[in-house]
Amino acid sequence: MRIAPGNGGERRQLHPLGPSGKRTDLVGLLSGIRIIEVGGIGPGPFASMMLADHGADVISIQRRGGYFVPQDASSRSRRSIVLDFKRPGGVEAMRALCRTADGLIEGFRPGVMERLGLGPEVLLADNPRLVYGRMTGWGQFGPLANSAGHDINYIAITGVLHAVGRRGEPPVPPVNFVGDFGGGGMLLAFGMAAALLGVRMGKPGQVVDAAMTDGSALLAAMCYWGLAAGTYHDERGTNWCDGGSHYYDTYECADGGYISIASWEPQFYALLREKLGIAGDPEFDAQQEEARWPDLKLKLAAIFRQRTREEWCGLLEGSDVCFAPVLSMSEAPFHPHNIARQTFVAVDGVIQPAPAPRFSATPAPGPRAAPQIGADGEQILREAGFSAERIAALRDSGALA
Repeated sequence: MRIAPGNGGERRQLHPLGPSGKRTDLVGLLSGIRIIEVGGIGPGPFASMMLADHGADVISIQRRGGYFVPQDASSRSRRSIVLDFKRPGGVEAMRALCRTADGLIEGFRPGVMERLGLGPEVLLADNPRLVYGRMTGWGQFGPLANSAGHDINYIAITGVLHAVGRRGEPPVPPVNFVGDFGGGGMLLAFGMAAALLGVRMGKPGQVVDAAMTDGSALLAAMCYWGLAAGTYHDERGTNWCDGGSHYYDTYECADGGYISIASWEPQFYALLREKLGIAGDPEFDAQQEEARWPDLKLKLAAIFRQRTREEWCGLLEGSDVCFAPVLSMSEAPFHPHNIARQTFVAVDGVIQPAPAPRFSATPAPGPRAAPQIGADGEQILREAGFSAERIAALRDSGALA
């Protein structure tokens, strides 16, 4: 394996199907589904992105003077309108849009949408088939529901943050992958898809309460199962899968790069020993003796520091050792496996993760770049039945920007 980001020309060659790396004539599995997104940052837009990636018509309601970042992948593949709910006609316009929609996504603290006159009681009365998605950290109820917080706080109270890090060292924030996106945005996307399917099956529209506390706890189901079974220690860095073992960890190479191994199963562990030339070392026979793990880890660390990352890739990559180089975000899009699968795509020259998962009969269309804020306002309102005069009145009042 050889990784080299190269120049912009080389980047474009990675994606032969067009500027997005995907066919743009496809419509996607969720074509015909309309989602109204109350603009925000983080997990809510991420959930909307996942739906938009697969063909949903996502209409983003932005605030006047909203924050626009054209490189933001979570804002891709939707349309944009600016509505001010505090100006005459703004709330009525929002209600009209929601009458034409299948779903709504909002990420305010509990009670904010109700105070605006846009709570679920109002919007579900207008449109009983509406799926009302609510994205919060603490959830819609509970003693912390109205408190401020961020990803690290939400995963702290579910035991997840406690589990991440080295033994005897402080917990390590796993960026905001677990709370905001895995336990937040992705959970909401699943909830929206499930409730939308329910509506198609004759069930009523409803509220989806997606809390990052709930989602991060759910992601830790395996660890909680192991804790109950006595096979998982409630101390970070002491388990086979959290860096405690010698056979499931990352190691530094001679050039300062890192590699990862996960030789858990006996046959994979045996192959690792064979590849590293330690098959005859009796100390490594004690694979599952936890007391031996620290010493065995030191021995493996000394071995891996003898060669560069590239050299270890040449020896181990593609084998059943369960091995991969630890790539930076600048390197990852150019790994041969990621190129072959088009795991990353170029959208207006910006490399970003491609839509996932993959569907055999209805592949995702090529992502579109994030729209300019408010670029589609008049067209969106016309589709909702607004006359030219009514649109002009909304502009005059400041409700439409």
